[in-house]
Amino acid sequence: MAVTRNSDDRSKTRPVLPPRLVLAAGIMAVSSGSIFVRFAQSDASSLTIAAYRLGLATLILLPLAWMRHRRELAKLKPADWKWMVASGFFLAIHFATWITSLEHTSVASSVVLVSTSPLWVALAARIFLNEPLTPSLLAGMALAIGGSMIISFAESGSTQAPRPLLGNALALAGAVAVSGYWLIGRRLRRRMSLIPYVTLVYGSAALFLLAASVFFHQPLTGFKPATGGWILLLALVPQLLGHSAFNWSLAHLSAAYVAIATLGEPIGAAVLAFLFLDETPSLLKIAAAALILGGIVLALRRDQP
Repeated sequence: MAVTRNSDDRSKTRPVLPPRLVLAAGIMAVSSGSIFVRFAQSDASSLTIAAYRLGLATLILLPLAWMRHRRELAKLKPADWKWMVASGFFLAIHFATWITSLEHTSVASSVVLVSTSPLWVALAARIFLNEPLTPSLLAGMALAIGGSMIISFAESGSTQAPRPLLGNALALAGAVAVSGYWLIGRRLRRRMSLIPYVTLVYGSAALFLLAASVFFHQPLTGFKPATGGWILLLALVPQLLGHSAFNWSLAHLSAAYVAIATLGEPIGAAVLAFLFLDETPSLLKIAAAALILGGIVLALRRDQP
């Protein structure tokens, strides 16, 4: 969930496109990610898919970053590079764990659980930035934790999820890891433009994932042409188009509005999984997902002083 800017930063100029339309297109784009992953996993390992997803996105962004932002890149301090590498490390863990979770649990459960990242961002902000834990945040976390437990119970006997507890745990780990990426992004994006920031962070994450693929002896070549096509679509549609739409929308809509709107991703992913993967969520799982998403919306509310 790409929410790294405050509403005070919104542009006062009239946007070329309707921001809500762009935001809706972004949600549709990121919703396709889990479907592309599932198709690619028939021929490639999860680590390899994650590495190539971010690596291809970096290669696409690199010429643009160099042509338009080379002066900004040249002015980066050593501390900035260290923070970007750290951000890339957290992003690498996020994609490694979340994409692997799709091997073991359903698309709906995986995407709902990985969408709990705003809760972990808020908790980490309390620990590291001394930001307060509001009553609405605590209540929202309680609802989301309860919903997560129900989802794990609902899938315990499902034939669609071979190892649901492992898959759900990996999805939650992905949510926790990406919170580090967002928190560091808060720090760096105050003084860095979007394109150079994401180019360098995506690039460092891709290097970490490539190193992990080599360490765990995962094949990096020899895939079917269709597999390469699915991975390319991952880089283009959810990674570049989807997240770019989120960041563009943040210039014209409030951060809270965008954060809540992006919770449409699990719904979109569940619909696509039903259409293309024959995954039909049970009523208990739908109720649990509603509990989690409701908890996130509650947590995003600002308590009045």
